[in-house]
Amino acid sequence: MKIKSNIAVSDSGFIFNPDTGESFTVNPLGASIISYIKEGKSVKDITGELRQVYEIDVNTLEKDTEDFLGLLKNFSLLTDA
Repeated sequence: MKIKSNIAVSDSGFIFNPDTGESFTVNPLGASIISYIKEGKSVKDITGELRQVYEIDVNTLEKDTEDFLGLLKNFSLLTDA
């Protein structure tokens, strides 16, 4: 999975899709997930990294991460390639 190459993402969590003209803002957790995706980390690696930073149970973290990735896909920001 990768963030599409034409998607602009700032360090502060601002996302712009030039194909649709839509912009989004994510919270620090969302920005962290996007950063890990850009580094090429797997979902398992991402949840492992997040567990070290946030005090949250594994099941909730995995579900929330999968939900967030689903949103990125729904808004055409993420690709499986």
